[in-house]
Amino acid sequence: MSDEIKRGLQSPLRRKLLMGMAALPAISMLPRPSFGAGPATSVVNTTGLAVTDTEVTVGILHSATGTMAISETGSIQAEKLAIEQINAMGGVLGRKIKIIQEDGASDWPTFAEKAKKLLVNDKVASIMGCWTSASRKAVLPVMEQYNGMLYYPTFYEGLEQSKNVIYTGQEATQQILAGIDWITKEKNAKSFYFIGSDYIWPRTSNKIARKHIENFLKLKVVGEEYFPLGHTQFNSVINKLKLTKPDVIFTDVVGGSNVAFYKQLKAAGIDLSKQTLLTISVTEDEIDGIGGENIAGAYACMKYFQSLKNENNEKFVAAFKKMWGDKTVIGDVTQAAYLGPWLWKATVEKAGSFDVDKVAAASPGIEFKGAPEGYVRIHENHHLWSKTRVGKAKLDGQFDMVFETADLIQPDPFPKGYQ
Repeated sequence: MSDEIKRGLQSPLRRKLLMGMAALPAISMLPRPSFGAGPATSVVNTTGLAVTDTEVTVGILHSATGTMAISETGSIQAEKLAIEQINAMGGVLGRKIKIIQEDGASDWPTFAEKAKKLLVNDKVASIMGCWTSASRKAVLPVMEQYNGMLYYPTFYEGLEQSKNVIYTGQEATQQILAGIDWITKEKNAKSFYFIGSDYIWPRTSNKIARKHIENFLKLKVVGEEYFPLGHTQFNSVINKLKLTKPDVIFTDVVGGSNVAFYKQLKAAGIDLSKQTLLTISVTEDEIDGIGGENIAGAYACMKYFQSLKNENNEKFVAAFKKMWGDKTVIGDVTQAAYLGPWLWKATVEKAGSFDVDKVAAASPGIEFKGAPEGYVRIHENHHLWSKTRVGKAKLDGQFDMVFETADLIQPDPFPKGYQ
């Protein structure tokens, strides 16, 4: 690739980054912050973290390459936007946030290696990162051994709780069980076919889903299949769908495999306006690659959709597009990633310290009233109180919200009867 072409590819990104500081009109009108007026470093940093009188360093750890990049790029963008906005408002305890970004490269041992590097070598005050449960499980022992703080943005299977993690996505009771209950009632469903990627999150999620369907709803699961990450040949399972004719196809395929799966469904003549499909893994980010014409009619159970109508979300979407381009889209995990830096800032300021033990202790009860999804609050189990929503995919790649819980759902990562 020539230097001229490289410059041509890089310059739009540079322009977007430069525009990031002016992302929100209210922020852009503020005077340039002066850092260094906060409490003494010796008071707010007693454990040797990368904190100076004017700066605090955090890590961003996601897959910028590999099959998961289609899903994780939005998280990187959202975290950088939040940090730009926080810095424009004066930072955290009078300190500007400095970022060190590492690439997990869709490889779980690499995630663990990079997490250790960020904590041990770079001494970051927190890490915003991971997407898959496999990457989180690889990173968790590192976070606990070296006493780091991870803000994890993805909906996941639950069955976990750690002092060293704040889970800003939803756990199984807030997504899987709520979604199945809604689709069962709405479509009078009696039978389900599970299709997932072959790693811990889809397998554990489907184990929970099966117990709910068979033991609690007294309905049937007529098929269950898993495929390696990056898999692109789904014709065999599509033929089985045609033979079994389930009332609901329940999918937790992740990453780039979704592009092939939904295109092949359509090519095989499966019309998602007639065949009910419920996904807990496809957001606007993935549809950007899948193409709205290949998934229109499918349902997704999430807590956030870009099309949500509220003042917080309108400002967030405008700021995101201002920083990253008008054609970018925002999915559930991207929004949950945006929450991480803001929740960390609020917790540090409540604790009056960057020390991880103090941040962990101060986390329960922390609120973020500016969340694009609406008001959220950290539970004492380090998960968020959030609403559950169901959207129906449209041709333009967005979702029409067709269901929303009236109240926030209390997180319950260890539901009785599902373990």
